[in-house]
Amino acid sequence: MTQYSILTDLNRCVGCLACSAACKANNNVPIGSFWNKILRIGPNPMYDGAQSPDVELYYLPVQCQHCLNPECVKVCPTGASKKQADGTVQIDKEKCIGCQFCVMACPYGVRYLNEKEKVVEKCTLCEQQTTQGALPSCVAQCVGRARYFGDLEQGLKSFQGPGMMSVLSQTDGAYAMNISYEEASKSRVVVGEFLEDFSDSDVYTLPDVGNKPAMRFILRGKKWQG
Repeated sequence: MTQYSILTDLNRCVGCLACSAACKANNNVPIGSFWNKILRIGPNPMYDGAQSPDVELYYLPVQCQHCLNPECVKVCPTGASKKQADGTVQIDKEKCIGCQFCVMACPYGVRYLNEKEKVVEKCTLCEQQTTQGALPSCVAQCVGRARYFGDLEQGLKSFQGPGMMSVLSQTDGAYAMNISYEEASKSRVVVGEFLEDFSDSDVYTLPDVGNKPAMRFILRGKKWQG
């Protein structure tokens, strides 16, 4: 069984919105709508009674969680929302009637009605790219190298992200490309080789109301507020 997912290291995310911009550009997401939103969590006190500067915050990307037991699929009257063999949740626009039952059923508010086409849309995990062996746009364009794509069934350590460590050389404190962009975009690094070590207690999901969200988040040394 396969369950595609994205693992995000929140200690590396700088809230630059590159993932959100790449998502909109590559998937033609309408103005005013988003498949991937970046929330700022905090500033929150680091301990009871703490005041500035003893506060902390982190950025939390929120998109379709491609749940293992998706509520949106259960309520769809036409079968337009469906769970695929790769674990992703997709929408068949030919079957969608725009009733928005799925929008109301989603615990994370990540679906919306495309007013022009009268169909519901959401993150597809860039299915058009991943089926060709490429990374989702939000992963490929993450400047902090915080996002990684992979199969939950294979373990988080095997998740892949852009392998820029292998294609950049450092010269006088600056980075210089030594191969083409096309070559760089095909390179990969896995979580186990690049990210700082983490334990099971550092891995979180958005609130689970029985839908079993598939996306995973790493947060070390800070209080999870998701």
